[in-house]
Amino acid sequence: MLPCACPGTIPRSHVTLNGASAAPPNPAERTMNYLLIPLGAVARLLPHLPNFTPIGGMALFGAAHGSRRSAIIAPLAALALSDLFIGGHATMPYVYASFVIISLMGMVVFRNGVSMPRVIGASIGSSMILFVVSNFGVWAAGTMYAPTWQGLMTCYLMALPYLRNTMLGNLFYAGVFFGGYALAT
Repeated sequence: MLPCACPGTIPRSHVTLNGASAAPPNPAERTMNYLLIPLGAVARLLPHLPNFTPIGGMALFGAAHGSRRSAIIAPLAALALSDLFIGGHATMPYVYASFVIISLMGMVVFRNGVSMPRVIGASIGSSMILFVVSNFGVWAAGTMYAPTWQGLMTCYLMALPYLRNTMLGNLFYAGVFFGGYALAT
């Protein structure tokens, strides 16, 4: 790291969103986020309940224990890698945007530390973000639902079973990632 130009000041990279000083992300933690990419990609390719994947948990874990860059790149890379095999669809930009928003939300939620209530709340919140944004994309694509308020509400109603699976997946994988990390450290 380069020395600060002004002795006694905190480098900008070491200041959190609330202005407090923070240590830079541990390189091992940043690397750990990137090592989760193949796990996330493979888990999407293996048989599973619809939307029961580790990507949301990866985004939250990366936000809590990695750099800002790795928190966003790791889940997007896992999505992109698995999408090479799964194939594309019209709502991909909405799905990818959801995980950027989830990572950013995680950075805010975990800026003052990790706790079980925060992990649970962030897991539920991230499920809602994916649900609202991605299903808005399904509706906006205009191929399945009428371009009306009722069409949008029907889209959300029909997607409720996927919301349940997303919540269960996010809670499970966030529990595995955060719990495994807590046990290992």
